[in-house]
Order: sequence, then structure tokens, then C-alpha cells
Amino acid sequence: MSRVLVSGGGGFVGVPLLRQLASTDWEIHALYTRAHPAAPLGVRWHRVDLLDHAAVSELVDGLAPERLVHLAWCTEHGRFWSARENVIWVELSLHLLRAFIRRGGQRLVMLGSCAEYDWSAAAAPLAECASPLAPATLYGTAKDALRRLASAYAEQQGVELAWARLFFLYGPREAPGRLVPSVVRSLLAGQAVATRSTAHVRDFMHVEDVARALVALLDSPVVGPVNIASGAGVTIGHVVDQIVQVTGRPELIRPGALPERAGEPPRLVADVARLQQAVGFQPRWDLADGLAATVRWWEEQDGDQDELYLCSDRALPRGRI
Repeated sequence: MSRVLVSGGGGFVGVPLLRQLASTDWEIHALYTRAHPAAPLGVRWHRVDLLDHAAVSELVDGLAPERLVHLAWCTEHGRFWSARENVIWVELSLHLLRAFIRRGGQRLVMLGSCAEYDWSAAAAPLAECASPLAPATLYGTAKDALRRLASAYAEQQGVELAWARLFFLYGPREAPGRLVPSVVRSLLAGQAVATRSTAHVRDFMHVEDVARALVALLDSPVVGPVNIASGAGVTIGHVVDQIVQVTGRPELIRPGALPERAGEPPRLVADVARLQQAVGFQPRWDLADGLAATVRWWEEQDGDQDELYLCSDRALPRGRI
């Protein structure tokens, strides 16, 4: 039985990923740093601070996992693009990688981002081996730097490393300040929704499909970068309209009421040929059904639970770098 270790297991992607892994015959171990997350039965949790290199090394040495999925990162909404913690996450990720390889690890999946691409050249679908890389943010630069270092080191050590380049996610437990939950929560509360340009085109994938894609990638022989996305571009306006169809109250939408962010490209869509053909993955959720299910999930939540819906289960203390 293969043993798999997951960092960031309590986060937005981590929870559905663990549910997917629970249906396999792998022995599943997951890391957390705050309150013990809810997860499927059979997951073995380990509380460890990734800042503590000695504790991480001791844990990995004791577990000797054959596979690793590294999700943890600083992803606090509104600041992660420029957060100084991005730099230290490169260091923490490389330490985890070294510990994993030293103890005999064989295959791992690490998370990248569409922010690694050159957004000024994003008119056509972005392809892993053809589109230029020129990150415009510290977050994108840190991810790109980690990919280069980790991939070169893994290849040198004879270890398989797949780089999952995520685009735009949505679904239950997403950080409330992000597009889909902010629109859903406001409309459910009868509050006006101010948006930026609704003409921008983005590539959205339900987080359950993202989790399935990561498991498929982990279970494949594919190495190197793979776009994790739907391959279908939709306008922000279409996403908002789909939410309005479920929640009602179209009169509350204020399109274009917010100023545009500098550097926002008009179109960001993935080429998913490698995901479909090499990995053999096809999504199950279409956008309408996924957004409707997300609205229903938010309708079932009680009170202000913002702390429960973080994209990562680890946020480094500010001022540590």
C-alpha cells in the first residue's frame, strides 16, 4: 500500500483532495497547523509547523511516504499577490521536498499557478510548453522559482515531480472575499454587489474537479507542468448571471462599479490538452451546476465563519521575513 503525505490538508483544495484520496487504497497522512480539520475517516492527521524544519524532517523520516502532495502556501485573500511570505514559502517547500527525497519518496505533486505565465501574451489559451513565462507578481515569481529549483533537483535525484498549474477555482469553503462567495453571500443577504469589469474572461473549475485532477495527476506517470483548469473561458458577467439565476435579485448587481486593478488581463484561459490527453482527466462539473451547488452550500452555513474558509491551512506570521 502506497503512503501519501498531504500538506495543507485542511485548506480549500486540501479537504476535497482528501475526500478523493479516501476512495483509493493509499494510506493517507495529512498535515495541519491550527484546529483539527474535518476530513474523511481513514486520514491520519499530524500537527506540525512547516516553519519548524526539525519537526518536518522528523515527521517525514518517521512516515517515509512514497508520494507527496504539497498544497500549503500563503494565500490570504487580498494580500497574497505581494506578501513577503511568498519568499519564505519557497524555502519551506524546498525543505519539505529535500526531506521527502532523502527518505525515499518517489513521486510528488506541487501546486503552481497561472500567475507564472506572461499575462500580456494571454490572448490565446495558455499552454505549458508553448506560452511564455513572465510572472508579474511576487506570488507568481515565487511559484515559478520553486518550480525551476524543485524540478531540477527532483530530476537530478531521480524523483518524479508533477507541477499542477492552477487557474481559477470556486466551490464550498472558498475564502469569502473572493468573487464567487462574495457575490453569493451578498445576494443571499440582500446586499448590493459592486463588481469590476464583467467582460474579462477567466477559466473556472469546481474545486471538487480540481481535487480529482490532482489525484489523477498523482496517479499518473506525467512529470513537469500541467494546467489544472476547465479549458473553457467565460466572462465574469456570465459567472455573476449564473449566480443571480439561483439566488435572484438581479437589481442588486452593480457591474463596473469598482475600479479596475492594474495589470488585469482581459483573458486568462488554459490549454488543457495535456491534462486531458496525457493525464486522462475530464471534469464532471459544468459551471451552472457547480455554482448552483455552491450557492446551496452557502445557504446552509450559519453566521460569520470566515476563519473556516481559508485557501490554505497555514498563514505565516507577518514580520517573520
